[in-house]
Amino acid sequence: MGLIHIYCGDGKGKTTASIGLAIRAAGSGMKVRFIQLLKGNETSELEILKRVENISIDRCTKDYGFTFCMSKQEKNIIKQNHDEILKRALNDISANNIDMLIIDEFNAAYQYDLIDKNLAKEIVFNKPENLELILTGRNPAEEFVAVADYVSEIKACKHPFEKGIKARKGIEF
Repeated sequence: MGLIHIYCGDGKGKTTASIGLAIRAAGSGMKVRFIQLLKGNETSELEILKRVENISIDRCTKDYGFTFCMSKQEKNIIKQNHDEILKRALNDISANNIDMLIIDEFNAAYQYDLIDKNLAKEIVFNKPENLELILTGRNPAEEFVAVADYVSEIKACKHPFEKGIKARKGIEF
């Protein structure tokens, strides 16, 4: 039986939690597709995921920065890129090629209209019974929260950024 997980909130660790689940699943022999929306920079966790058998990665072709800094043209380009990624995932789902699908930053991409909402709904609401689906990102839509089996909110209580400490390799990226 596959369930739906949502990792949300303003705290650090949503992507990290989903990666931990991917490693656990791959370690048990499950085939995992890890999709990363909105992010195009190379990060340390991707380096290790690339080496793990049974995990495939699909993500943006480049980093466009924060959504509030994107031009309309950049938003159109990234939306097209995201939709292509989701269509590839749907093909894998239809072919029964994966046991777990993780869509990192799904909630933000959905909220800011940076994915085709009908395509997103198709993935969530027509999920095969045996597929484990994990969605991350702040502010999930209520319609997705309503159908989720797990909703974990990660709350920021304190963060080094507040002291001017920049992201550190191996910790934040």
